[in-house]
Amino acid sequence: MSSSGHHLAAILPSKGHPLEVVQRPTPTPGPTDLLIQVKSIALNPIDHYMRDMGSFISSYPAIVGSDIAGIVLSQGSSVPSDAPKPGTRVTGFCPAFFTHGAPDYGAFQEKVIVPASNVTPLPDGVSFNEASVLPMAVVTAWSGWYSIGIPRDSKYSTEDKKGMLVWGGSSSIGSAAIQSAKLFGFTVYATASSKHHDYLKKLGAQKVFDYKDENVVQNIVNAAKEDGITIRECYDSIGKTQLCLDVLKEFKGSGTSKLASAAPLREGHPTMEGVDINFIMAPQGDEARSEHFRFVFGVWLKEKLKSGEFVPSPKLQVIEGGLKGANHGLDELKKGVSGIKLVLEV
Repeated sequence: MSSSGHHLAAILPSKGHPLEVVQRPTPTPGPTDLLIQVKSIALNPIDHYMRDMGSFISSYPAIVGSDIAGIVLSQGSSVPSDAPKPGTRVTGFCPAFFTHGAPDYGAFQEKVIVPASNVTPLPDGVSFNEASVLPMAVVTAWSGWYSIGIPRDSKYSTEDKKGMLVWGGSSSIGSAAIQSAKLFGFTVYATASSKHHDYLKKLGAQKVFDYKDENVVQNIVNAAKEDGITIRECYDSIGKTQLCLDVLKEFKGSGTSKLASAAPLREGHPTMEGVDINFIMAPQGDEARSEHFRFVFGVWLKEKLKSGEFVPSPKLQVIEGGLKGANHGLDELKKGVSGIKLVLEV
């Protein structure tokens, strides 16, 4: 139970230490921020990198976590007039990564500061748990499109015969890439374990291929050619650069193909002439990044959730214990999950 002016938070006392649930003072939102009462938190791999390895953390104690859904409690003096008002149900992208673990901005607590540009109001039909899986996945999908130069207003028709390959489609990022690529008008081909194929087709993939099949590259190439589709863009959500290049080279022609990689590109990574490979990044600089987030959350996701054209994905699994279950949830995530998102209820 929180005391007046304080709230519960799962803090990281030092590098590699388990999270500890303690009371901390509730902050006041800055001019362009919102204070949000957290109801659900979705877990991401970066959370256990920050906990266990100290990645992207500049000082301790820190609070990690990016994905939340909850209710706006108050807003800063200079938030835009169209920002969600107090009492509004929202999902938000906490900037723990960009603030290097600064405690006011990490998701793993009952009350958190989130920039107004990083928040989307929720339709009545979307629960807090469902909404919490959205922010990191959606902004990473959109940052991929930015990284390979796909304009925001792109709208292709079936006559354009443009294909998009999404490698690792059952991950939260992969499933967001499938849905958003479909909305651009791409014919989407995806890879995943066979148990997830039907689900990804419901999200908008034209055809889904088992990545464990030794002939997976040829199967994708054959299917696209049979469909009359050219694949010159690829979204790699799990770091399979060479396999993606093997597909792209079959359609390259004289133009330049594009590969967006959600996994960091290590020194000596595979390359191919005529293929631009880009690690997925949001625009650099505070102003450009804020504008990017404002579009993704305040315009695009807001519209697509309201219309039902974009749905929360993948399926979710609740980790018991609320904030006290955070360490267990991160340990489970480290072991590996398939086709689900782990969520804490606060």
